[in-house]
This record gives sequence, structure tokens and C-alpha cells, in this order.
Amino acid sequence: MPQSVFIMPSDMAFSGHIVGLLKAYMNDLVEQAKQEQSTNVSFGFSSVSYRPDQAISDLLAILDDRLESEGLQVGLPQEFLHQMWALCSETRTEIEQRVWLETRAGDQVASKATIRELTYRAVVAALEQRERA
Repeated sequence: MPQSVFIMPSDMAFSGHIVGLLKAYMNDLVEQAKQEQSTNVSFGFSSVSYRPDQAISDLLAILDDRLESEGLQVGLPQEFLHQMWALCSETRTEIEQRVWLETRAGDQVASKATIRELTYRAVVAALEQRERA
């Protein structure tokens, strides 16, 4: 089955403001995972396996929420969620492979926060690559 290729046209490139908001939302999710991990450790709970596709789903969920609650006020275009969904969908395998390699290459523990951080770094790299094309 052929895969469709989504190449973001140059007129759909995100401004620095939009990318900055995206990175702030990503950072919020990473910090949330760190706090959750700290709470779990203090109560003696073990970590649950977490995957890059879950990190992407969490990102898309927060983008949907933020678009509904503050989208126009902060300058997020209405089509932003769809564009991010398409980008993540088309680069999913590349993102998953990059995260897998990075967690195996270093001494990083594959915690929820680490997986989110690596996944979001890969998403930003894919976004920048698309915008250069």
C-alpha cells in the first residue's frame, strides 16, 4: 500500500512564534512527566512502559486543548493541529527509530519524561527538515 507524502508547502511554514509555542507545550509535557515520575517514586510505584507514539498522542491532545482554549489569543492558526497531525503521522517511523537509537546509544533511562523529550526533539527536527525542503 503506497504511503502519501506530506510536504509542507512554503506558505504553510510555521513562524518562529508558532514553533516557540509548540516547544513550550512540549516542555510542559516533559515537566508534567517528570513530576509524575517523582510522585510515583515517592509512593513506591514502578514506572510503566511509555512509547514515542504515546508521546505524540499526548502532544496532539494538548495542542487540541490549547487550540480550543487559547488558539486565537496566542496566534495559533486553526489548521495547526491538522498540520502537526500530518507531520507526526508521516514521520512516525523515523521518530520512533530515532528515539529507539538515542535510548540505546546512551545511558538514558527510558522514563516517560525521557521518551517525551527525545520524541519531541525528533518532531521538531522533522518539522525543521520539512520547512527547509
